[in-house]
Amino acid sequence: MMINGFFDIEYRLEQLSKCGDPLVNLKEIVPWTSFRNELNKVHDKERKSTAGRKPYDTVLMFKILILQSLYNLSDEAMEYQVRDRLSFMRFLNLAIEDCVPDARTIWLFREQLKELKLVEKLFADFDRYLVES
Repeated sequence: MMINGFFDIEYRLEQLSKCGDPLVNLKEIVPWTSFRNELNKVHDKERKSTAGRKPYDTVLMFKILILQSLYNLSDEAMEYQVRDRLSFMRFLNLAIEDCVPDARTIWLFREQLKELKLVEKLFADFDRYLVES
């Protein structure tokens, strides 16, 4: 029998799944890539420069907004929880060493969706997938 170390992430994730992590089901039942075309409209504006960091994936950012809504978290708390919680990292397909969007980036993405009047439509589509499953 193999003895797992304290920092064995795979073992911990397996244990979270056994405990009934609801994000595992959510990740599987929603076809997240189907949101990409609508979400990518936030990048349709012409950039003034190619300098700076490449924008975060829009599906990742939308999934963050979904988590934020489900867990009723502020932007700052969301940033912290994504950094801290293995279940959130797994849901978002982030490895422990990956960059995590900060609170301002989360706020800005939500504001861009509001400006494009996409928030209600995207969340309604998300809700529809939940009802259908």
